[in-house]
Amino acid sequence: MENPGCTCTWRTLYEKPQTMLVNFKNMVVKLGKDDPRRITHSLKFGFALVLITIFQYFRPSFYVLGDNIMWAVITVVFVLEFSVGATLGKGLNRVLATAFAGGLAVALREIASFFGDKGKVVMITVSVFFVAGTVTFLRFSPRLKAKYDYGMIIFNLTFCIVALSETTENELLEVAQERLLTIIIGTCIAITVCICICPVWIGQDLHNQIASNIVKIADFLEGFRDEYFNNLGKTAEAEDDKSFLHRYESILSSKTNEETMAVLARWEPRHGRFRFRHPWKQYLKLGNQIRLCAYKIKALSVFLLRSDQTPYEIRSRIEEPCANIIMESGKALKESSLMLKQFAKSGMANPHVANAKNASESLKSVLRTNPWEGADHLQIIPAATVASLLIDIVFCVEKICEAVEELANLANFEPSEILHRGTVQPIPDTDGAVHVITIAE
Repeated sequence: MENPGCTCTWRTLYEKPQTMLVNFKNMVVKLGKDDPRRITHSLKFGFALVLITIFQYFRPSFYVLGDNIMWAVITVVFVLEFSVGATLGKGLNRVLATAFAGGLAVALREIASFFGDKGKVVMITVSVFFVAGTVTFLRFSPRLKAKYDYGMIIFNLTFCIVALSETTENELLEVAQERLLTIIIGTCIAITVCICICPVWIGQDLHNQIASNIVKIADFLEGFRDEYFNNLGKTAEAEDDKSFLHRYESILSSKTNEETMAVLARWEPRHGRFRFRHPWKQYLKLGNQIRLCAYKIKALSVFLLRSDQTPYEIRSRIEEPCANIIMESGKALKESSLMLKQFAKSGMANPHVANAKNASESLKSVLRTNPWEGADHLQIIPAATVASLLIDIVFCVEKICEAVEELANLANFEPSEILHRGTVQPIPDTDGAVHVITIAE
């Protein structure tokens, strides 16, 4: 008779690799769908290595490089990054660090040679200790680490390799020249491929991410109004899609990513609408304001889970001013986001900010009159807290709009040609009178 346990074991051994292959396939497909530029970058990486291979095959034409051509391969592997800013930053860091470290190490070896064999060993040892220790200490500086951390690592590596090499000075100088040349070749190939073939500008990504984050906050506010005041949380239609209530959560942890993107964007040359010396620091200021608003929203979202515990009669007392705050704040945020997307100056957000502030004052007046007199305090506290948070959000929205306007001025955005998105209805000429319409800018 056939052993059932044996059949089960063979089936498990057969199905496990198949499951792993399916999971791997799904992971690859998801990576490509999330950002198709990843596929392009992979092809660019392979093409850059192909160019290095061509150099290797045509070695007679580049015989001065010798076996050091492999340093070009290493350079491409470490330098060619996803974005242009990261590639330029790493490439220039690697070339400059290699040149300075190699030159300093050769100079110290020449000086140490005047102290004899034993003195040379002592001088080189002491030099390696102080130089490597100093550079390592400088890596703790946030400003230097942000832009030159990779360069300082390469500096230490190159300095130690050259300083501790046992070859003679003449041979060492020749090898150093060849390696520096191959590193320059690898860096040039990496930068050329990154810029000329479907470039990914990290500055553009930062710009789009900031604009998208503003819209996420506006979408949450609009969704919060429907969920909290209109009791749509219990309807089947509202249950279908509540993703807008969670999309803002990515903003809470975006600080490190935005700072990295801003640093890399400074390496990028002028491209598209991003001019030389674009105010990238202003994006960090704007991002901080957006995160402050997102933290207020995080606190506000807690009350969506407990909205059923607060009777609608309690919430309805503050519904009108709160709804006005939410509506005007959302419009102001979307107008500011549109300014960023269109690279155009516009004053369309200012009236909505003013309306939101007026609604905030109205809400304060309502709260001063104690609209819940006689109600249970445990039911009043959540509604009062929601009102307080909405008042704080108006202040945050105002700061966000001001930061966007400041960015528009610093980046020299073009004035918007659109006066209004609405339409002007024609006036029927029934009495033969002449009608004059004045549009105040």
